[in-house]
Amino acid sequence: MHRSYQPILPCGNKYLQQKWDHACYLEHRRKLEDERLSNIERNNKKLMEKMSTIMRTTGRVDNINVHKPKSLNREMRQREMQRVTRENQAMQERLKQVEPQYNHLKWLEDWYKSEKYENNIARYPHAWYTAQRLQPKSKARKVKSAKNSEKSKRVQVRTST
Repeated sequence: MHRSYQPILPCGNKYLQQKWDHACYLEHRRKLEDERLSNIERNNKKLMEKMSTIMRTTGRVDNINVHKPKSLNREMRQREMQRVTRENQAMQERLKQVEPQYNHLKWLEDWYKSEKYENNIARYPHAWYTAQRLQPKSKARKVKSAKNSEKSKRVQVRTST
């Protein structure tokens, strides 16, 4: 391994130079580790002092924030909101006073007229269809049988006359 080692400074023996460099490197690492551990010890000591202070005293923390945030443009926003509210109320009043453009009575009359036309061209009257649709199936059968009996009565009455 010492044959592949290339020292930075010229030396007489590469093997000895490698041992000395390695020893210096290990010393350097040890010093870094000692420094890191001393930082940890110092931080732990500070933390222990703070904790002991808290334990000796009531342990209260005086971080109460008595400042209440105030908006610099609160009054302006309130005035703007009041203005918009007044405008909306005025617009609502104007809309209430306007007469409608469409005559709903004419629409209703047209609807009745179109229903009349629909009944005129339908195979069965609209009232009969809705009555059939709204009745339960058992009642619908009874209605059919009753209609058949009515038809037979009409047929009998016609044939008898």
